[in-house]
Amino acid sequence: MPTLPSDSSNSPNDEYLVVRGHRVLTPEGERRASIHICKGIIAKVASFDDIPTGSSIHEAVDSAVMPGIVDTHVHINDPGRTDWEGFSSATQAAAAGGVTTLIEMPLNSIPATTTVAAYRQKIAAAAGELWVDVGFWGGVVPGNERELGALWDAGVFGFKCFLVPSGVPEFAHVAESDLRAVLPELASLGAPLLAHAELPGPIEAALQHLVPGNPPHQYAAWLASRPRESEDQAISLLLRLSRDSHAHVHIVHLASSNSIAALSRAKSAPTNVTVETCPHYLTFTSEEIPAGATEFKCAPPIRESENREKLWAALGAGTIDLIASDHSPCPPEMKLREEGNFIRAWGGIASLQLSLRSVWTEARARGYALTHVVRWMCEGPARLAGLQKRKGAVAVGCDADLVIFNPDAKFRVEPDRLHHRHKLTPYAGRELAGIVEATFVRGHKVFEHGQFAAAPAGRVLRRGRQ
Repeated sequence: MPTLPSDSSNSPNDEYLVVRGHRVLTPEGERRASIHICKGIIAKVASFDDIPTGSSIHEAVDSAVMPGIVDTHVHINDPGRTDWEGFSSATQAAAAGGVTTLIEMPLNSIPATTTVAAYRQKIAAAAGELWVDVGFWGGVVPGNERELGALWDAGVFGFKCFLVPSGVPEFAHVAESDLRAVLPELASLGAPLLAHAELPGPIEAALQHLVPGNPPHQYAAWLASRPRESEDQAISLLLRLSRDSHAHVHIVHLASSNSIAALSRAKSAPTNVTVETCPHYLTFTSEEIPAGATEFKCAPPIRESENREKLWAALGAGTIDLIASDHSPCPPEMKLREEGNFIRAWGGIASLQLSLRSVWTEARARGYALTHVVRWMCEGPARLAGLQKRKGAVAVGCDADLVIFNPDAKFRVEPDRLHHRHKLTPYAGRELAGIVEATFVRGHKVFEHGQFAAAPAGRVLRRGRQ
């Protein structure tokens, strides 16, 4: 693998590194500025010409300088299922895509992160493998209530649960009674609960009426098998539970626009609820998915074009707080691409390296600016994880996690150039806007013009110990 040349701007230990450009995206807006970095931290955001003597300088020129993307919904599957992904491949893909912080989900690894012992195994597996910074969510499953406080104290950033079978035996889904038992404790800890919001009942009913009207190689079959009612009823339940327990509930990967009105009402009340959606729900539509194209399968499913536009409107209105990738890869054979059976294929979309570019492509087409993307993909996720004082902003005191991004360049997605372990993705062949020219993690240049640094520079993040 080609590596970056060794130079002074590639060392996080320089007394001073300056990154400057004509389009620096700060919390106050876009401006010409120089970013002064000392020991991996942003020490000053100054005028463009304010350069300390002897500094090493990285010139962004007319490309945007923005905070690194914070992705709080990623499945790395390590340890135990590293043939699905793995820390090294996932974090290289992240760096190449301008993502500098990942918070990884607790399932799809063996063991799942539902005990302190499993959490320690996860940290051990990550050692020496990280190209960007990585933290972890813990899991809520039936029977692990006594582990939650210890996991929180050990450093997880919050907890994830499923209200519907997760697809892996190591991570069982919870019922309302389980949530009522754990939410008061999470509220007392101040820990968010991230919920996969679908209920089994409507799905089971839909599956009974699936055939023969919807043959399984047609995307309509998958869409019909995961009705909106499943997601809408789960969100209604979670809103009630959040109100009753005063716990912070975060709805992951919102796909059904039916729930937007209820979420908007909840967010205007004392309920502590936040919401995310994903690049694939903002990019693709059910009408365009070909027969047998199981690389598009995910849960909840990609829905109609009208639904997509309502999600964009909810983002613009602030009802949806953030965008996260839900990068969920698997070996290509599990997608059953030759068979093309949407019902039997594994669900999940590989997109980590492309999330910034796919969102920017669609956002720009709707009149949004890069400052909106920063709000949705940097500031919002950092706030969810409690990292807003260190990540997600070009601001004094924050880690020098920076992306040099050319928003006007275009490229066509070629799977062989992706760094995910497996290359099957619904984005293949799609033209996207934006090129990641360089990525810095705590002042260390880990990626530039298609090449990586000589060694990984990422760290394991623990709540309260960054």
